[in-house]
Amino acid sequence: MADTVLPFGLAMTAHRQPLGFTYGEDVTGPMPEIRRLDQIRASLRDPDCDGPEDVYAIAMDVARLQDREELKKRMLLFGVVTYAAGKLGDEPIRSQGHIHRISEHSGWSPPELYEIWQGKAIIYMQEFVADDPGRCFAVIAGPGEKVLVPPGWGHATISADPLQPLTFGAWCDREYGFEYEAVRAHKGLAWYPLLQDNQIIWQHNTHYTPGRLQAITPRQYHEFGLTEAPIYQQFIDDPARFQFISRPDKTAALWQNFHP
Repeated sequence: MADTVLPFGLAMTAHRQPLGFTYGEDVTGPMPEIRRLDQIRASLRDPDCDGPEDVYAIAMDVARLQDREELKKRMLLFGVVTYAAGKLGDEPIRSQGHIHRISEHSGWSPPELYEIWQGKAIIYMQEFVADDPGRCFAVIAGPGEKVLVPPGWGHATISADPLQPLTFGAWCDREYGFEYEAVRAHKGLAWYPLLQDNQIIWQHNTHYTPGRLQAITPRQYHEFGLTEAPIYQQFIDDPARFQFISRPDKTAALWQNFHP
């Protein structure tokens, strides 16, 4: 598949072979980290499955040059991820299940706001990574749609179309960190996505208490002041808009009984 110029507010191009990004003249970002199949096997239903050796590329702290100091001041960070095409055995291409490490500056496990740029995504999330996972959701999203993962929830990002690789951007806490141990101890998250005739079906992970999975579409999150504009453009328009990402404690009431 050809390289893709991304139309969501940052001058970037996503590459397929090899996986990675090229930044425009006014955009800065790191060399992407490549997550390889051997690194994520512990989170898969079939750890011995076949699939692309390079599963996805992730670049954290991507920004316009003129925004870098403002982002540091607000403890915000923008990340971009692009996936390989294909599948992982009978599972779709996907990230590892994880929760976010508690940030020292806020004392909270930070939320994360996704925006799909290319392909079809399922953002899977569950309230807890204990034996009882609590509420479980699969949020199905396409280009331009946004999905908010609340503080402390286990989650993974799934490419729902094996023929159209997934690319997305996300607002994160600058002290971001991923914790995998609890998920790996349960052999993954509470529900495994499986590909059947290029459609996603779900299989319960028996290492968790049986429960229900709710498949939903994204909503607007008006209570957090979000608009339909690209999420990086929303930061340009109002740099204070995403303080609920780096300081979720300031909007504690909005996280109670949160529904994705």
